[in-house]
This record gives sequence, C-alpha cells and structure tokens, in this order.
Amino acid sequence: MPIREIITLGHPALWKKSEKVNDVEAENIKALVADLRDTLIDFRDKNGFGRGIAAPQINALKRIVFVIMPDRSFEGPLVNPEIVATEGDLVPVWDDCFSLPGLKVKVPRLPKIRVEYLNEKGQKQIIKATGGLAELLQHEIDHLDGILATDRAASPRDLVSALEWERRLQRGETS
Repeated sequence: MPIREIITLGHPALWKKSEKVNDVEAENIKALVADLRDTLIDFRDKNGFGRGIAAPQINALKRIVFVIMPDRSFEGPLVNPEIVATEGDLVPVWDDCFSLPGLKVKVPRLPKIRVEYLNEKGQKQIIKATGGLAELLQHEIDHLDGILATDRAASPRDLVSALEWERRLQRGETS
C-alpha cells in the first residue's frame, strides 16, 4: 500500500471529527488500515521514533488508529476506539505528534484507561492500557475527535520546541 503524506498543523482536517466505520471489512477500510500501517513504519524508519498514527493525520476522516509499541506489546489497528473507563488522576506528560513536527506540548493524561474497539476482522476487543500506551491511545483518540495536543495545553508556556525540550526539560531543568 502507498505511504501517505502526514498532514501538519494548520490543515483543517486535523480539527474535524472522524466518522465511525460501519464495515471494517470493506475494501476501502482494509486499504486505509494498510496505508496507516505502512505510513507509520515508514515514519519510524526515517525518524527513529513513532508509536501510533490516526487516520485524520493522513487526511482520512475515519475512526481508525494504528499502533506499534516499540516493545511490540501491542500492534495493530483499532477501529472505532472508545475510552470506556479511566483510573487515576490526570498527570502532565510531554506529548509529541507527527502533525506537530518540532514541537512538544505538555498535556494532562490519565495513567490508566480501558478502550473498546474493533479489530481488523470486526471483532470487539478491550484493552486495558497503562503508562505509555494509555497516553498514546488518548492522544490518537483525540485526533479522531479533532483535538490536537495544542488544544489540551493549559498555557502557551506548555509548548516548546523539541530542540529546547531536549536541551533542558528532558534533563529536568525548569529555568
């Protein structure tokens, strides 16, 4: 399948809500899932990072996310994912995004969530996610709802260049 262009900040599709997928096994949906997988793998190969991608990021307004965790603890598509339960208090995390190149955003995320979704065969699945996977799924589901990390920032001071983040904040410096 083709590697698709990842759209970036300013593209209007990033702020639109995605449509629910009615037929997971339709040819156009199978093709979209393959495009998401291939685009994610290509991005990882070129940039050395990347765990997930949402369909709106390739200008396809369907409720589909593709995830490949670095440790391979989870890999595959989530169709029509929905957070159905949460646990814990919001914690701040530094978020990055393929659609926000060169930018890090401090956003509040929940430490534990439960997500219901359909797999590529249309079978209902449930995943209990913690830590990095929980943060990632919240980020990708936000994309499906037309919400960017920048929309979740509490203040303009919660946005930094990735270069500055690497220089100071990753090491714990605050001033």
